[in-house]
Amino acid sequence: MSELHQTALVKDAKRVVIKIGSSLLTNNGKGIDSREIARWAAQIAHLHQAGQQVILVSSGAIAEGMARLGWAQRPKLVNQLQAAAAVGQIALAQAYETAFNEYGIQTAQVLLTHEDLADRHRYLNARSALNTLLELNVIPIINENDTVITKEIRLGDNDTLGALVANLLEAEVYVILTDQEGLYDSDPRKNSNAQFIHRAEAGDPALEKMAGGAGTHVGTGGMLTKVLAAKRAARSGAHTIIASGHVDNLLPRLMQGESIGTELLAKIPILSARKQWLAAHLHVSGYLVLDEGAIQALTRQGKSLLPIGITEVRGDFGRGDLVACIDQEGNEYARGLVSYSAEDARKIIGKPSSQIESILGAVTATDMIHRDHMIIHH
Repeated sequence: MSELHQTALVKDAKRVVIKIGSSLLTNNGKGIDSREIARWAAQIAHLHQAGQQVILVSSGAIAEGMARLGWAQRPKLVNQLQAAAAVGQIALAQAYETAFNEYGIQTAQVLLTHEDLADRHRYLNARSALNTLLELNVIPIINENDTVITKEIRLGDNDTLGALVANLLEAEVYVILTDQEGLYDSDPRKNSNAQFIHRAEAGDPALEKMAGGAGTHVGTGGMLTKVLAAKRAARSGAHTIIASGHVDNLLPRLMQGESIGTELLAKIPILSARKQWLAAHLHVSGYLVLDEGAIQALTRQGKSLLPIGITEVRGDFGRGDLVACIDQEGNEYARGLVSYSAEDARKIIGKPSSQIESILGAVTATDMIHRDHMIIHH
Protein backbone atom coordinates (compact mmCIF):
# COMPACT_ATOMS: atom_id res chain seq x y z
CA MET A 1 0.00 0.00 0.00
CA SER A 2 1.40 3.37 -0.97
CA GLU A 3 2.47 5.93 1.62
CA LEU A 4 -0.33 8.45 1.94
CA HIS A 5 -0.04 12.13 2.69
CA GLN A 6 -0.92 12.73 6.33
CA THR A 7 -3.28 15.69 6.42
CA ALA A 8 -5.48 16.33 9.47
CA LEU A 9 -5.52 13.70 12.17
CA VAL A 10 -6.36 14.31 15.83
CA LYS A 11 -3.68 16.95 16.36
CA ASP A 12 -5.21 19.56 14.06
CA ALA A 13 -8.83 18.41 13.92
CA LYS A 14 -11.50 20.81 15.11
CA ARG A 15 -14.14 18.11 15.42
CA VAL A 16 -13.50 14.52 16.51
CA VAL A 17 -15.92 11.59 16.78
CA ILE A 18 -14.77 8.97 19.32
CA LYS A 19 -16.37 5.53 19.51
CA ILE A 20 -15.70 3.41 22.58
CA GLY A 21 -16.45 -0.30 22.31
CA SER A 22 -18.47 -2.12 24.97
CA SER A 23 -15.59 -4.44 25.96
CA LEU A 24 -13.64 -1.34 27.10
CA LEU A 25 -16.47 0.02 29.25
CA THR A 26 -18.18 -3.00 30.75
CA ASN A 27 -15.36 -5.05 32.29
CA ASN A 28 -15.85 -7.63 29.52
CA GLY A 29 -19.63 -7.63 29.76
CA LYS A 30 -20.04 -7.51 33.54
CA GLY A 31 -21.68 -4.05 33.56
CA ILE A 32 -20.40 -0.48 33.51
CA ASP A 33 -16.89 -0.04 34.87
CA SER A 34 -17.01 3.42 36.44
CA ARG A 35 -13.20 3.61 36.68
CA GLU A 36 -12.95 3.11 32.91
CA ILE A 37 -15.64 5.75 32.29
CA ALA A 38 -13.66 8.14 34.53
CA ARG A 39 -10.45 7.35 32.60
CA TRP A 40 -12.10 8.19 29.27
CA ALA A 41 -13.75 11.31 30.66
CA ALA A 42 -10.31 12.57 31.77
CA GLN A 43 -8.81 12.01 28.31
CA ILE A 44 -11.78 13.50 26.45
CA ALA A 45 -11.75 16.50 28.82
CA HIS A 46 -8.13 17.08 27.78
CA LEU A 47 -9.22 17.42 24.11
CA HIS A 48 -12.26 19.48 25.04
CA GLN A 49 -10.22 21.92 27.14
CA ALA A 50 -7.83 22.38 24.20
CA GLY A 51 -10.78 23.70 22.16
CA GLN A 52 -11.66 20.59 20.19
CA GLN A 53 -15.29 19.59 19.69
CA VAL A 54 -15.75 15.97 20.76
CA ILE A 55 -18.70 13.72 19.95
CA LEU A 56 -18.72 10.45 21.87
CA VAL A 57 -20.39 7.31 20.51
CA SER A 58 -20.65 4.89 23.39
CA SER A 59 -21.57 1.23 23.56
CA GLY A 60 -22.36 -0.56 26.82
CA ALA A 61 -26.08 0.02 27.47
CA ILE A 62 -27.23 -3.55 26.84
CA ALA A 63 -24.34 -5.06 28.83
CA GLU A 64 -25.14 -2.78 31.78
CA GLY A 65 -28.86 -3.55 31.51
CA MET A 66 -28.10 -7.28 31.55
CA ALA A 67 -25.98 -6.83 34.69
CA ARG A 68 -28.70 -4.83 36.45
CA LEU A 69 -31.36 -7.37 35.51
CA GLY A 70 -29.15 -10.27 36.60
CA TRP A 71 -28.96 -11.87 33.15
CA ALA A 72 -25.80 -13.89 32.49
CA GLN A 73 -26.53 -14.55 28.79
CA ARG A 74 -27.25 -11.90 26.17
CA PRO A 75 -30.94 -12.47 25.26
CA LYS A 76 -31.92 -13.31 21.69
CA LEU A 77 -35.47 -11.92 21.84
CA VAL A 78 -35.71 -8.34 20.54
CA ASN A 79 -38.11 -7.23 23.30
CA GLN A 80 -35.68 -8.45 25.99
CA LEU A 81 -32.76 -6.67 24.31
CA GLN A 82 -34.88 -3.52 24.17
CA ALA A 83 -35.66 -3.82 27.89
CA ALA A 84 -31.98 -4.35 28.74
CA ALA A 85 -31.04 -1.30 26.62
CA ALA A 86 -33.62 0.88 28.38
CA VAL A 87 -32.36 -0.11 31.84
CA GLY A 88 -28.70 0.20 30.82
CA GLN A 89 -29.02 3.47 28.92
CA ILE A 90 -30.06 5.52 31.92
CA ALA A 91 -27.16 4.11 33.95
CA LEU A 92 -24.68 4.77 31.13
CA ALA A 93 -25.83 8.39 30.79
CA GLN A 94 -25.62 8.86 34.57
CA ALA A 95 -22.09 7.41 34.69
CA TYR A 96 -20.87 9.80 31.97
CA GLU A 97 -22.61 12.78 33.55
CA THR A 98 -20.91 12.08 36.89
CA ALA A 99 -17.49 11.54 35.28
CA PHE A 100 -17.55 14.69 33.11
CA ASN A 101 -18.94 16.75 35.98
CA GLU A 102 -15.48 16.48 37.59
CA TYR A 103 -14.19 18.73 34.77
CA GLY A 104 -17.17 21.10 34.68
CA ILE A 105 -18.25 19.68 31.31
CA GLN A 106 -21.92 19.31 30.38
CA THR A 107 -23.02 16.18 28.53
CA ALA A 108 -26.15 15.36 26.53
CA GLN A 109 -27.64 12.00 25.64
CA VAL A 110 -28.64 11.55 21.99
CA LEU A 111 -30.27 8.31 20.82
CA LEU A 112 -30.42 7.76 17.05
CA THR A 113 -31.87 5.14 14.73
CA HIS A 114 -31.27 4.39 11.06
CA GLU A 115 -34.54 6.16 10.25
CA ASP A 116 -33.27 9.36 11.87
CA LEU A 117 -30.33 9.36 9.45
CA ALA A 118 -32.17 8.07 6.36
CA ASP A 119 -35.09 10.52 6.49
CA ARG A 120 -33.93 13.90 5.13
CA HIS A 121 -36.02 16.00 7.51
CA ARG A 122 -34.98 14.04 10.62
CA TYR A 123 -31.35 14.01 9.40
CA LEU A 124 -31.33 17.81 9.22
CA ASN A 125 -32.97 18.10 12.64
CA ALA A 126 -30.41 15.70 14.17
CA ARG A 127 -27.55 17.68 12.60
CA SER A 128 -28.98 20.98 13.77
CA ALA A 129 -29.45 19.73 17.35
CA LEU A 130 -25.94 18.24 17.53
CA ASN A 131 -24.31 21.34 16.04
CA THR A 132 -26.13 23.47 18.63
CA LEU A 133 -24.88 21.24 21.47
CA LEU A 134 -21.31 21.57 20.19
CA GLU A 135 -21.63 25.36 19.93
CA LEU A 136 -22.79 25.32 23.58
CA ASN A 137 -19.62 23.39 24.56
CA VAL A 138 -21.66 20.31 25.47
CA ILE A 139 -20.32 16.82 24.70
CA PRO A 140 -23.04 14.76 22.96
CA ILE A 141 -23.00 11.09 23.98
CA ILE A 142 -24.61 9.11 21.19
CA ASN A 143 -25.93 5.58 21.11
CA GLU A 144 -28.25 3.64 18.86
CA ASN A 145 -31.80 3.83 20.17
CA ASP A 146 -31.97 0.12 20.99
CA THR A 147 -35.22 0.44 22.94
CA VAL A 148 -37.41 1.34 19.95
CA ILE A 149 -35.64 -0.24 17.00
CA THR A 150 -36.47 -3.50 15.29
CA LYS A 151 -34.09 -5.79 13.44
CA GLU A 152 -35.11 -4.27 10.09
CA ILE A 153 -33.99 -0.76 10.99
CA ARG A 154 -30.88 -1.55 13.05
CA LEU A 155 -27.65 0.16 12.15
CA GLY A 156 -26.24 -3.02 13.65
CA ASP A 157 -23.19 -1.75 15.47
CA ASN A 158 -21.81 1.46 16.87
CA ASP A 159 -18.84 1.43 14.46
CA THR A 160 -21.32 2.19 11.66
CA LEU A 161 -23.22 4.68 13.82
CA GLY A 162 -19.98 6.55 14.55
CA ALA A 163 -19.15 6.76 10.84
CA LEU A 164 -22.63 8.13 10.07
CA VAL A 165 -22.21 10.71 12.84
CA ALA A 166 -18.83 11.69 11.34
CA ASN A 167 -20.63 12.15 7.98
CA LEU A 168 -23.51 14.03 9.62
CA LEU A 169 -21.27 16.52 11.44
CA GLU A 170 -18.40 16.56 8.93
CA ALA A 171 -15.82 15.65 11.57
CA GLU A 172 -12.21 15.56 10.42
CA VAL A 173 -11.33 12.45 12.41
CA TYR A 174 -13.13 9.34 13.61
CA VAL A 175 -11.36 7.41 16.39
CA ILE A 176 -12.53 3.81 16.96
CA LEU A 177 -11.33 2.53 20.33
CA THR A 178 -11.31 -1.24 20.64
CA ASP A 179 -9.57 -4.04 22.53
CA GLN A 180 -7.28 -4.68 19.52
CA GLU A 181 -4.22 -2.54 18.79
CA GLY A 182 -5.31 -1.97 15.19
CA LEU A 183 -5.42 -3.79 11.87
CA TYR A 184 -3.12 -6.61 10.77
CA ASP A 185 -2.80 -8.11 7.28
CA SER A 186 -3.90 -11.46 8.80
CA ASP A 187 -5.11 -12.70 12.20
CA PRO A 188 -2.14 -12.32 14.61
CA ARG A 189 -3.66 -14.98 16.91
CA LYS A 190 -3.28 -17.55 14.14
CA ASN A 191 -0.31 -16.20 12.19
CA SER A 192 2.85 -15.17 14.08
CA ASN A 193 4.12 -13.41 10.92
CA ALA A 194 1.07 -11.12 10.68
CA GLN A 195 2.13 -7.58 9.71
CA PHE A 196 0.68 -4.56 11.50
CA ILE A 197 -0.84 -1.91 9.20
CA HIS A 198 0.16 1.54 10.44
CA ARG A 199 -1.37 3.52 7.61
CA ALA A 200 -3.52 2.78 4.58
CA GLU A 201 -6.20 4.34 2.44
CA ALA A 202 -9.77 4.06 3.74
CA GLY A 203 -11.85 2.10 1.23
CA ASP A 204 -8.91 0.06 -0.14
CA PRO A 205 -10.55 -3.30 -1.10
CA ALA A 206 -7.49 -5.19 0.21
CA LEU A 207 -8.36 -4.08 3.75
CA GLU A 208 -11.75 -5.80 3.65
CA LYS A 209 -10.10 -9.07 2.65
CA MET A 210 -7.72 -8.84 5.63
CA ALA A 211 -10.30 -8.02 8.29
CA GLY A 212 -11.70 -10.96 10.23
CA GLY A 213 -15.00 -11.58 12.03
CA ALA A 214 -16.31 -10.57 15.46
CA GLY A 215 -13.69 -10.68 18.20
CA THR A 216 -15.59 -10.89 21.49
CA HIS A 217 -18.94 -12.17 22.72
CA VAL A 218 -19.72 -8.69 24.11
CA GLY A 219 -19.55 -6.54 20.99
CA THR A 220 -21.44 -7.00 17.73
CA GLY A 221 -18.67 -6.21 15.25
CA GLY A 222 -15.11 -7.29 14.57
CA MET A 223 -12.41 -5.62 12.49
CA LEU A 224 -14.43 -5.87 9.26
CA THR A 225 -17.13 -3.53 10.59
CA LYS A 226 -14.38 -1.05 11.54
CA VAL A 227 -12.80 -1.19 8.08
CA LEU A 228 -16.23 -0.67 6.48
CA ALA A 229 -16.99 2.15 8.93
CA ALA A 230 -13.71 3.87 7.94
CA LYS A 231 -14.71 3.58 4.28
CA ARG A 232 -18.07 5.20 5.09
CA ALA A 233 -16.47 7.98 7.18
CA ALA A 234 -14.07 8.75 4.31
CA ARG A 235 -17.01 9.63 2.05
CA SER A 236 -17.33 12.95 3.88
CA GLY A 237 -13.56 13.41 4.17
CA ALA A 238 -13.02 11.99 7.69
CA HIS A 239 -9.87 10.02 8.50
CA THR A 240 -10.24 7.02 10.83
CA ILE A 241 -7.92 5.76 13.56
CA ILE A 242 -8.43 2.24 14.94
CA ALA A 243 -6.54 1.91 18.22
CA SER A 244 -6.46 -0.03 21.48
CA GLY A 245 -8.30 1.55 24.36
CA HIS A 246 -5.84 -0.15 26.71
CA VAL A 247 -3.01 2.22 25.67
CA ASP A 248 -2.22 4.68 28.49
CA ASN A 249 -3.29 8.27 27.90
CA LEU A 250 -4.19 7.43 24.31
CA LEU A 251 -6.28 10.45 23.28
CA PRO A 252 -3.90 13.18 24.57
CA ARG A 253 -1.02 11.32 22.89
CA LEU A 254 -2.93 11.22 19.58
CA MET A 255 -3.64 14.91 20.02
CA GLN A 256 0.09 15.60 20.44
CA GLY A 257 0.64 14.04 17.01
CA GLU A 258 1.79 10.59 18.10
CA SER A 259 0.96 7.83 15.63
CA ILE A 260 -0.81 4.98 17.49
CA GLY A 261 -2.92 2.22 15.98
CA THR A 262 -3.99 1.99 12.35
CA GLU A 263 -4.66 5.21 10.42
CA LEU A 264 -7.09 4.83 7.50
CA LEU A 265 -6.92 8.06 5.55
CA ALA A 266 -9.61 9.67 3.43
CA LYS A 267 -8.50 10.54 -0.10
CA ILE A 268 -10.45 13.76 -0.39
CA PRO A 269 -10.76 16.63 2.12
CA ILE A 270 -14.09 17.49 3.75
CA LEU A 271 -15.04 20.51 1.64
CA SER A 272 -14.15 18.69 -1.61
CA ALA A 273 -16.17 15.65 -0.50
CA ARG A 274 -19.25 17.83 0.02
CA LYS A 275 -18.78 19.68 -3.27
CA GLN A 276 -18.33 16.39 -5.15
CA TRP A 277 -21.53 15.08 -3.59
CA LEU A 278 -23.41 18.22 -4.68
CA ALA A 279 -21.95 18.08 -8.19
CA ALA A 280 -22.88 14.40 -8.58
CA HIS A 281 -26.58 15.09 -7.98
CA LEU A 282 -28.02 15.89 -11.38
CA HIS A 283 -31.63 16.28 -10.32
CA VAL A 284 -32.57 19.60 -8.72
CA SER A 285 -35.85 19.96 -6.84
CA GLY A 286 -36.48 23.61 -7.66
CA TYR A 287 -35.09 26.97 -8.70
CA LEU A 288 -34.30 30.29 -7.04
CA VAL A 289 -34.26 33.32 -9.35
CA LEU A 290 -31.61 35.81 -8.20
CA ASP A 291 -31.18 39.52 -8.76
CA GLU A 292 -27.88 40.88 -10.14
CA GLY A 293 -26.52 41.79 -6.69
CA ALA A 294 -27.03 38.25 -5.39
CA ILE A 295 -25.36 36.74 -8.48
CA GLN A 296 -22.32 39.00 -7.92
CA ALA A 297 -22.21 38.13 -4.19
CA LEU A 298 -22.18 34.40 -5.02
CA THR A 299 -19.86 34.31 -8.03
CA ARG A 300 -17.41 37.14 -7.23
CA GLN A 301 -17.40 37.49 -3.44
CA GLY A 302 -17.92 33.88 -2.25
CA LYS A 303 -20.89 34.87 -0.09
CA SER A 304 -23.86 32.82 1.10
CA LEU A 305 -27.22 33.37 -0.60
CA LEU A 306 -29.56 35.56 1.46
CA PRO A 307 -33.35 35.77 0.99
CA ILE A 308 -33.13 39.48 0.09
CA GLY A 309 -31.36 38.67 -3.20
CA ILE A 310 -34.04 36.26 -4.47
CA THR A 311 -36.83 37.53 -6.71
CA GLU A 312 -38.77 34.30 -7.39
CA VAL A 313 -39.13 30.69 -6.18
CA ARG A 314 -39.93 28.00 -8.78
CA GLY A 315 -40.93 24.43 -7.99
CA ASP A 316 -41.85 22.61 -4.81
CA PHE A 317 -38.96 21.56 -2.58
CA GLY A 318 -38.30 20.76 1.07
CA ARG A 319 -35.70 22.03 3.49
CA GLY A 320 -32.33 20.44 2.68
CA ASP A 321 -33.20 19.72 -0.97
CA LEU A 322 -30.88 20.56 -3.84
CA VAL A 323 -31.94 23.68 -5.77
CA ALA A 324 -30.41 25.66 -8.64
CA CYS A 325 -29.72 29.41 -8.56
CA ILE A 326 -30.60 31.07 -11.88
CA ASP A 327 -31.08 34.51 -13.42
CA GLN A 328 -34.30 35.74 -15.03
CA GLU A 329 -33.31 34.11 -18.36
CA GLY A 330 -32.71 30.70 -16.75
CA ASN A 331 -28.89 30.72 -16.80
CA GLU A 332 -27.59 28.67 -13.84
CA TYR A 333 -24.87 30.17 -11.61
CA ALA A 334 -24.87 27.84 -8.61
CA ARG A 335 -26.67 25.02 -6.87
CA GLY A 336 -26.87 24.05 -3.24
CA LEU A 337 -28.83 22.68 -0.28
CA VAL A 338 -31.60 25.07 0.66
CA SER A 339 -32.30 26.09 4.28
CA TYR A 340 -36.05 26.59 3.81
CA SER A 341 -38.88 24.78 2.02
CA ALA A 342 -40.40 26.37 -1.10
CA GLU A 343 -43.48 27.36 0.92
CA ASP A 344 -41.42 29.21 3.53
CA ALA A 345 -38.99 30.57 0.93
CA ARG A 346 -41.82 32.30 -0.93
CA LYS A 347 -42.72 34.18 2.26
CA ILE A 348 -39.23 35.55 2.94
CA ILE A 349 -37.69 36.27 -0.50
CA GLY A 350 -36.79 39.89 -1.03
CA LYS A 351 -36.78 40.45 2.73
CA PRO A 352 -33.78 41.09 5.02
CA SER A 353 -32.74 38.14 7.21
CA SER A 354 -33.66 40.14 10.32
CA GLN A 355 -37.35 39.75 9.36
CA ILE A 356 -37.33 35.93 9.02
CA GLU A 357 -38.43 35.30 12.59
CA SER A 358 -41.35 37.74 12.49
CA ILE A 359 -42.54 36.27 9.15
CA LEU A 360 -42.07 32.53 9.84
CA GLY A 361 -42.14 32.47 13.64
CA ALA A 362 -38.69 30.84 13.86
CA VAL A 363 -35.24 31.12 12.28
CA THR A 364 -33.73 27.90 10.87
CA ALA A 365 -30.89 29.86 9.25
CA THR A 366 -30.15 33.47 8.29
CA ASP A 367 -29.20 32.41 4.75
CA MET A 368 -31.18 30.61 2.06
CA ILE A 369 -28.11 28.58 1.03
CA HIS A 370 -24.90 28.64 3.06
CA ARG A 371 -21.73 28.97 0.97
CA ASP A 372 -20.39 25.68 2.39
CA HIS A 373 -23.45 23.89 0.97
CA MET A 374 -23.12 25.35 -2.51
CA ILE A 375 -21.12 24.88 -5.69
CA ILE A 376 -20.59 27.80 -8.06
CA HIS A 377 -20.45 27.35 -11.82
CA HIS A 378 -17.53 29.37 -13.12
